[in-house]
Amino acid sequence: MPGAPAAVTAAVVPAVVEPALQTLVLPPNTEVVVTSNETITTKGKLIKQGSKFKLATMFDVMQDGVVVIPKGTVGEGTVTYITNKGAFGKSGKMEVSFDWLDMGGRRIPLTGTFRQEGEGNTGATVATAVAVGVFSAFVTGRSATIVNGQQLRAHTVEPLSFTIPANAPRQMTGTLAPTPQAAPVAAPVAAPASAS
Repeated sequence: MPGAPAAVTAAVVPAVVEPALQTLVLPPNTEVVVTSNETITTKGKLIKQGSKFKLATMFDVMQDGVVVIPKGTVGEGTVTYITNKGAFGKSGKMEVSFDWLDMGGRRIPLTGTFRQEGEGNTGATVATAVAVGVFSAFVTGRSATIVNGQQLRAHTVEPLSFTIPANAPRQMTGTLAPTPQAAPVAAPVAAPASAS
């Protein structure tokens, strides 16, 4: 019939079902093997106490079959102690600490230190002292050096929560869960003054 309204067909939109999530917790004091991204050495007196250096994880860190900290995650460390090589076979020494890893823009604190010493030349110093006396002062030790690829052991400081789909196959990578926010504390309500 003319003027009859056209039939309208309603489109059925399927509901989006969010996958169920489960939480994995990486306990504190979990070992993380890292390496310096560059050579750190006492040679040439180019570094000093307080110098920062970049580091990266050497292996995946896993929890319950899930990669929670992937290999290659970058972070930072600090040179906490240094002494340069010197006369009479004195070797260079340094100590470094591991500060944090960057997990998607969030800094995950690390703990741990590593001490590196250069090999001393005290044997050569004694031999030279016997042979030429005062010239043994010109025999120096070796510089302390940490190279890229050297395995250094750090540890996590706090428990870390990761979320994964509940039905996910293992050997997947988890996502660092957001830090829970503290609930605001309600202000105490003053009791009404009693009439005397």
